[in-house]
Formats: sequence, structure tokens, C-alpha cells
Amino acid sequence: MASVHESLYFNPMMTNGVVHANVFGIKDWVTPYKIAVLVLLNEMSRTGEGAVSLLERRRLNQLLLPLLQGPDITLSKLYRLIEESCPQLANSVQIRIKLMAEGELKDMEQFFDDLSDSFSGTEPEVHKTSVVGLFLRHMILAYSKLSFSQVFKLYTALQQYFQNGEKKTVEDADMELTGRDEGERKMEKEELDVSVREEEVSCSGPLSQKQAEFFLSQQASLLKNDETKALTPASLQKELNNLLKFNPDFAEAHYLSYLNNLRVQDVFSSTHSLLHYFDRLILTGAESKSNGEEGYGRSLRYAALNLAALHCRFGHYQQAELALQEAIRIAQESNDHVCLQHCLSWLYVLGQKRSDSYVLLEHSVKKAVHFGLPYLASLGIQSLVQQRAFAGKTANKLMDALKDSDLLHWKHSLSELIDISIAQKTAIWRLYGRSTMALQQAQMLLSMNSLEAVNAGVQQNNTESFAVALCHLAELHAEQGCFAAASEVLKHLKERFPPNSQHAQLWMLCDQKIQFDRAMNDGKYHLADSLVTGITALNGIEGVYRKAVVLQAQNQMSEAHKLLQKLLVYCQKLKNTEMVISVLLSVAELYWRSSSPTIALPMLLQALALSKEYRLQYLASETVLNLAFAQLILGIPEQALSLLHMAIEPILADGAILDKGRAMFLVAKCQVASAASYDQPKKAEALEAAIENLNEAKNYFAKVDCKERIRDVLYFQARLYHSLGKTQERNRCAMLFRQLHQELPAHGVPLINHL
Repeated sequence: MASVHESLYFNPMMTNGVVHANVFGIKDWVTPYKIAVLVLLNEMSRTGEGAVSLLERRRLNQLLLPLLQGPDITLSKLYRLIEESCPQLANSVQIRIKLMAEGELKDMEQFFDDLSDSFSGTEPEVHKTSVVGLFLRHMILAYSKLSFSQVFKLYTALQQYFQNGEKKTVEDADMELTGRDEGERKMEKEELDVSVREEEVSCSGPLSQKQAEFFLSQQASLLKNDETKALTPASLQKELNNLLKFNPDFAEAHYLSYLNNLRVQDVFSSTHSLLHYFDRLILTGAESKSNGEEGYGRSLRYAALNLAALHCRFGHYQQAELALQEAIRIAQESNDHVCLQHCLSWLYVLGQKRSDSYVLLEHSVKKAVHFGLPYLASLGIQSLVQQRAFAGKTANKLMDALKDSDLLHWKHSLSELIDISIAQKTAIWRLYGRSTMALQQAQMLLSMNSLEAVNAGVQQNNTESFAVALCHLAELHAEQGCFAAASEVLKHLKERFPPNSQHAQLWMLCDQKIQFDRAMNDGKYHLADSLVTGITALNGIEGVYRKAVVLQAQNQMSEAHKLLQKLLVYCQKLKNTEMVISVLLSVAELYWRSSSPTIALPMLLQALALSKEYRLQYLASETVLNLAFAQLILGIPEQALSLLHMAIEPILADGAILDKGRAMFLVAKCQVASAASYDQPKKAEALEAAIENLNEAKNYFAKVDCKERIRDVLYFQARLYHSLGKTQERNRCAMLFRQLHQELPAHGVPLINHL
């Protein structure tokens, strides 16, 4: 990180036992906690190799780095941490600190004098340039520069630090005597209270530069990779405000504040923090010292670029374009090709709805490769693939392009982009209607370990691509009737991405859509209608479409038609082809349910042409299914049956369980209608085949608990059994039909008009 404004670390001040060294160039100071850590290091060097086992020494070495880099903690917590690693050493440290705190000032003086011996001899215990060696030297130098009054204050603070630790130890011992179960409950509460107090103690005074930088880098890493393990927005903002209270010019703290405000979608505060970050970056001279005037200009152009990105994120496209123009102007004046390349990428984002946006994107990819910017080049390829997928390019060409970007990822170890690429493949296969391939890609992403080592043992699995893959997985399981598995995936999503996290909207929409589909399958239209509000809040187009579907199911045809017509015009304007086809299919269904199948045919043919043009195989199969049904209504079942043979294979291979059931039910209807002109033996054979298909359809509907369609199948089966003279089977189907008919509301339209 860039250097922090030095005025914080060179002003002599005393706050809660924190003594600042008033010496130019020292960016650290001695605290009671650091004296305790020095005692631990001293005891580790004095303890022989035989006294501490290899496993304990390894645990102690792993413990040292967070102790040296992290903020100050209470003595009781320090004892606990050491005891977990090596109980014997914890006892020795406790005795040494007690003797020093209960002794005299000269004991502390003697302790610091003895620390220098660690570097003496031909084979010193600590190497001067090691992490521990640098820490010891910083502490010795900081202590030697203290005045007598500051040394006395430090010793007084050490005594207070020891007494607070002793009180906590006594409280813990008393708790153990009150009873095991009760003690455990109180201990949990006490630990919770202690963590809050420790946070207040550690942050009430200023942190050292290293502690502040470690805290900021750790929180920034957690916000990027695993937001759930970072501090809550309110707690993190409180910590940052404390940091900025002692050093308002701490630029990195302002930037983390900007990231934190983005989590809660606070436009004003995030803009305020971002502008303060670049102001402080210029004021501290962090860049201008190393780069001259170039550093000043660099801050300005990247400030404008980040401001454009911020406005774009919140949908303020006009302000984003103005900020981007400013960034381009300054970058051109400075001849900064890297900044211009970033601006070109954002120009595409702002203008991606235009027909010529792909030209910008292709130019951006070529320039990024030319200037050696693999991250930008890969993102450009990903965007190009996404754009061409919506334009209806063949899957093999898109996968070849993604393969080229994957080579860039593996070559430059861009693990985040590897995850994005796999999530993109999952979405593309679903768009093209290949659910098996989508399932394979989603599982590949979930099983792939992260390539990037993240601080604090965090694995890079809480990113947006991970959330997208899990949402696809939940929807794919729900489509196949595995609602328990889908619920488990959603439960896992809720744990990994809490409602206040930035990617929570993905699983919220997925959950609402699955609940809506289940309510519609179960005939609970009032429940489905109540879910429309939540879907609309997360995705307006999807919400309006689902509202029309509910109105159609409730036989409110005129209201549904008006809504669908408005939605069709809007989606055609946005070039949302997938939704346009879905709306056309719903409008066609409205027409044939209103006994106007001839008007529905042009709609279906338009939907079929679009799905073929954009290679949306699954939607094409569904459209053919609807065309076959329209032909059945028009009285040409033979042609309907031949059409079904074209569409049924992809539906049975990759379709949802509900669509498989609809297809088999339609096949049975067409077989029965075609058998009307057959002679008696052939007709009986055709009806038997239809009954078998109806049984298969009933099994599919049962998997998704679609009682309404099961009722229709039972009615049809009872009629067929009656025609074949099978009284017992007819009565069984009739009884089951009656039970469901009493449970469910009447359909309101003839059964033959329902696909």
C-alpha cells in the first residue's frame, strides 16, 4: 500500500497506554501488548529444543505472524492463544510479565537491555533481517528514543494492562466453579462481551502504520473473496472512522470506506469516500514524489475513471459518460495507453445496447493484447462471447473463443477469471437449452479449488461466479423435480451470501422463481400472485411476465393479453430475444384457450423463426410442441404427431420434467385423435399405446406435484379404459380423478384446450 501520512506517527501523544515515539522515521511505537509479545519471543529463544515439541514450535511459529501484524489484544486473550499452542510456554510468559508488572521500572529497563543480546554472537538467536528480527529492532529503537516521562507512562500502562488481564483470568476461574453447563453458557456470553471490549480498546487509540495496513489489506481481501468473513458494514465503518479520526489523510482507509459503502448501495457515502481517497492521494504526495507531475495527473485521470465506474454501477449513465470523457481527455494529454484501454472497456459497457458496440469491444481486445493487459483482454473476450451468444452464434465458435481466453487465464494465473469463464459456459449451455452440459460446467466450478491463496485461510469461493453457478444448479434441480436438493443448494447460498451481501439478489430471485413455479404447478395461484411482487423488485421484466402467467391461469384473459402486449413491445425494443419468444408463446396460448387457434399460428411461427435464428434449441422445441397442439385443435392430428417426433427428442433429453410430461400427454392426445379413423383392432392397439404414454406423463407430473395436470391425465385415461371396456381400471382412474377434482378448483376451459 502507499505510505501513510506521517504526521500521525511522529506526534508525541499518549492514549490508553499507547506511547508514540517522537522520532522522525519511526512508524511504530511500544505498547503493553507489544511488550507481552516481546516476552513471548524472549521465552521462545530461551527455551531449549527438547523442552518444546516440534508440533508446539510449529504452532507457535504460525501464531507469531498474526500477533506481530494484528491490532493489540487483551492479555487474557493472548494467554489463551499461547496456551492453545504451548501450555508450558504460556505459564512462563505469564510469570515473566507478572514479575515485570509487580516489580519496579528498572525491571522493564533491564528487559529491553537484554533484548539486544538476541543479535550478538557468531550464531545469533534471531537474524536481523527476519520478520522477528525487524520487529525486535523496531521496538528497541522506539523504546530507546522515549523520554523518561514517556517510559514512566508506558510502565504505568503495562501495570494496568496486567491488572485487567488478571481480573479477566479470575472471572474465568470463578465461572468454572459455578457448574459446567451454566459455566459454558456464561463463557460464551462473556467471550462475546470481551470481543466487543477488545475491539473498543484496540481501536480507541491509533494503530501503528503496519497494523493499519494489515487491517485494511485483510478487510479488502475479505470483501473481494469472502464477504461473510469480513466485518459487518456498520462495524467496519466504525473502525475506519476511528482510523480517520487520528489520521484524516489516510488515503487507503477512504478507499476501503468506499468499498464498504458499495456493499450497502450507499451512493452518497461511496462517492464521498472515493473523492476523498484521490484527494488524499494527491495531498500526501505519494505518487508525485516518485513520478513527479505525472503522479498528480495519474491520480486525476484514475479518479475520473473510478467515478465513471461508480455511476455506471448505480445506473447513472449520463454522469458516468461525463466522468469517462474527462478521464479520456486527461489520459490522452498524458499519453497513458493503459488508462485509455480501461476507458475503452467502460465505453463498451455504457454503449453495449448500440448495434455497433461489438466494434468497440473487438478493438478493445486487440489493444489490450498489444499493451500486455491479459486481465482486460480476457474480460473483453468474455463480453464478446456473451454478446455473440445473444446474437445467435453457434456454440462451437463460442466455446473455441472461451478456450482461447482460458489459455490466457492459466498462463497468467488469473483464477478469478477462470471462475467467471466456467460460470459463463454454464449460462451459455442453459441459454441454448443443454441442461446436461450446464450441470456439468456448474459442478466443475464448484469442485475446482481456488488457485489464489487468500489471507486468513479464506478460499475464493464466495465470488459472483460461484453464486451464479449455485443458482443455476438450484434451478436445474428444481426443473427435474428434485426440490429437496434445490432447497439444500439455496440454503447453502443463503449461508454463503447473507441478505446484506452484494450478490444476495442472485439467490433471492432464484428462490422466488422456484417457489412461483411450485405454486403454479400445485394450482395455488393466490400464492404465486403474492410472489410476483418480490420477483418484480429483483427483475422487472421477469415479474411482469409472471404476473401475466398468473392472470392467464386465473382466466383473466383480457388483462393478461394487455400486459403481454406491452411486455412484447418493451422486450423487442431491448432486443431481449429469449423473453420475446416466451411472451409470444403465452400470447398464442391465450388465443387457443379463447378458441382462436388460427390467430395463434402466426405468433407461433414468429417464435419458431426467432428461436431457430438465435439457436435457442429448447425454446424451439417448446414452440414446435405448441404448434403441434394448435394443429391438433385444428383437426389435423397426423401432422401434429409428425411434428412431435421432431421436438420430443431434445425435450426428453434436456427438458424440464413438466415439459416432458406435457410432451407425452400431447403424444397420447394425438394418438387418440388419429385412431378415430382406424379399424377396431388397430384402434385398440393405438389406444393401449396412448394409455402407456399417459402413464409416463402422469409419472412426470407426479415428480413436480402438478395435481392439476394429473387430474387431466386421469380423466383421459378413464375415458380410454371405458372405450376399451376395462371397467375396473376405468373405475380406479375415475375415483382418483374425483378425489383430485374435489380438492382442486374447476379448470374453466375444455380439457382438450389445455397443453
